[in-house]
Amino acid sequence: MARQQQVLLGLIVALTAGLLYTAWPAFRNVTGPSVSVGDEAPDFSLMSEGGRPIQLKDLRGKFVILNFWATWCGPCVEELPSLNRFAQRFAQQDVVVLGVSVDDNAAAYEKFLQAAGVRFTTVRDPERKTPRLYGTFKYPESYFIDRKGKVVQKIIGPADWSNPELVSLMEQLLRG
Repeated sequence: MARQQQVLLGLIVALTAGLLYTAWPAFRNVTGPSVSVGDEAPDFSLMSEGGRPIQLKDLRGKFVILNFWATWCGPCVEELPSLNRFAQRFAQQDVVVLGVSVDDNAAAYEKFLQAAGVRFTTVRDPERKTPRLYGTFKYPESYFIDRKGKVVQKIIGPADWSNPELVSLMEQLLRG
């Protein structure tokens, strides 16, 4: 009997894996094309809470760290302190950290920004248009965009932005 249960479980796992494998391309099309290293970073325009438009194209000539996040995302919240320090460390070198939050509730978002002491530029995109444009569906996800608008690095998942390897990578990218 136990052998039959193992075979049945194996069959269920195989069928599930097969279904996920065949459905994955369709799911990716719903989220949008995935932006990869070497691609031109798609332009977007979002309004800041102060009503000022933030457009990626307006940041050309600067190095941009584009970070998709949310206040309800534990790993996102975990990486914020080191991302704050990273933004401060490289601010004098024309590095702009731009956070795009997918939070729905504007009041909760603003309250969180104050409580967490977020000092880099962050905007809200509750409709998730910008993450879809990049093919992002898991948070956090970060893109390093060079001065010409090309994606030169991508980090999926949380990062320790104070990690010496990540700091060294940023320094190397800035040197060209």
